Amino acid sequence: MTSSLAPALLVSMPQLTDPNFHRTVILLCKHSSEGALGLVVNRPLVTTGRVIVGPDASTATDRELRVWIGGPVEPTRCWMLVGDDEEEFDPSVRVSVADGLALSTSPELLRRLLDPNPPSCSRLIVGYAGWGPRQLEEELEASAWLLSDVDRSLIFHPRPDRMWEEAIRRLGADPGLLHASRGVH
Repeated sequence: MTSSLAPALLVSMPQLTDPNFHRTVILLCKHSSEGALGLVVNRPLVTTGRVIVGPDASTATDRELRVWIGGPVEPTRCWMLVGDDEEEFDPSVRVSVADGLALSTSPELLRRLLDPNPPSCSRLIVGYAGWGPRQLEEELEASAWLLSDVDRSLIFHPRPDRMWEEAIRRLGADPGLLHASRGVH
């Protein structure tokens, strides 16, 4: 077993042809010999109408809600990504995934995120990105992804449509000069 790559940001490259990952930035939360799990952090979906989360009808909102598409796996599974320093969130209901970031599936936290004024460093995410054993390593070898340090300010960037380009620039590359090919870029 090689050492874990998590936590890290995965930034998709042009040769990654899967439409689920075109121009995505993924927070890699878990990586082991058994595979990997990550959350796309730059795919918002603004909902309209009444939103009910889970079988409990009391966990609902009538306001416009931004939900984030975390990936194509288990699109009915819900995660909350929060700034780990949010004092209002009980530390016992969250798991740290990187400095300053935590994940939770707590119903209490979910209700807080559905409030009219949710905490600014929080995301309601559905689905996730998953890789089987050695699958992520093979994609990295094929230059489908660039690895970057986790940057909380990038994850909670106010313009998700610009996040991919900014992540590429932070690595010292010009997004306009990237092209689809195998090998080192």
